[in-house]
Amino acid sequence: MRKAQIQNELHFLRTLTLYRLWNMVKVYFSFHLSQRLKKPIQWGLPFSISIEPTTSCNLRCPECPSGLREFTRPTGMLDAALFRKVIDDVHLHVNYLTFYFQGEPYLHKEFLDMVEYAGSKKIYTATSTNGHFLTDDRAKRTVESGLNRLIISIDGTTQDTYKQYRIGGNLERVIKGAKNIIKWKNELKSSTPYVIFQFLVVKHNEHQIEDVKNLAREIGVDEVILKTAQIYDYQNGSPLIPENEEYSRYKKQADGTYTIKNLLANGCWKLWHSCVVTWDGRVLPCCFDKDGKYVMGNVSLSPFKKIWWNNRYHNFRKKIVRSRKEIDMCKNCSEGCKVNIRYDF
Repeated sequence: MRKAQIQNELHFLRTLTLYRLWNMVKVYFSFHLSQRLKKPIQWGLPFSISIEPTTSCNLRCPECPSGLREFTRPTGMLDAALFRKVIDDVHLHVNYLTFYFQGEPYLHKEFLDMVEYAGSKKIYTATSTNGHFLTDDRAKRTVESGLNRLIISIDGTTQDTYKQYRIGGNLERVIKGAKNIIKWKNELKSSTPYVIFQFLVVKHNEHQIEDVKNLAREIGVDEVILKTAQIYDYQNGSPLIPENEEYSRYKKQADGTYTIKNLLANGCWKLWHSCVVTWDGRVLPCCFDKDGKYVMGNVSLSPFKKIWWNNRYHNFRKKIVRSRKEIDMCKNCSEGCKVNIRYDF
């Protein structure tokens, strides 16, 4: 195990207070008891949460609601005061915060200020970016903010390949941004952020998998993640589905149609340990509810704990435990599929 990975894990372990550990134990046992009894029991509170800084994005990726500008829910920017309210409400039990749902986080002018605020509550912070806004100044500020984990999406090692999915993107700019981060980590002698190249494997780039690993080594990136792609209309195939089925969430059937590899067993760990808060305060059960169809409540109107244990959430968990296949967003869920293949250097 490399030094960077050990340091990253230590940063995470330092967020574990006795109260947070006890909460994790309650979440774990209540989930497994729910599975056994086939009824929802929720003793704990989420220890992982995703908060959406914005729905805005500079790119137009073909399988992304933000890129396609196809949201039916409201779009906008997270109010910093609302963010602090949420953090103040959940920090005793939450120790992992993902600053991402839809959109590009770095388009929010106060994004790194919010990272610092979460860090002041001893919460491990992570985000995912398309890498176009990691200028020298923003890279320095990112390192100084204490952000623990930075995922940079890089879906090709040549511009011709990269732009086929990252429509409107500039690979050279992304690589320069990654180099800026590594430069400031070295100059400031910082062990954070832990930098990851995320490579979304699709048909037109699967031949560049070794190339992206070599590029990561050259720059000094800590890890490469090969991520399988979610395809919305996969049944009749898609030009994005890789030839190598190892990198696909879908498998081809004898009649030429495709099916998801997930068996969609009843129950879902995400519903017990995590949730999503959108830019306008809506609490969603998981990251597959991209259009906000299943709203459990709004943190701008109610305390988080009241939402987490309300009847709407209870009834939704009941559906998950008893008949998950009836819920639309679950039909294309990656839980049960191989989603990520990791390489650390």
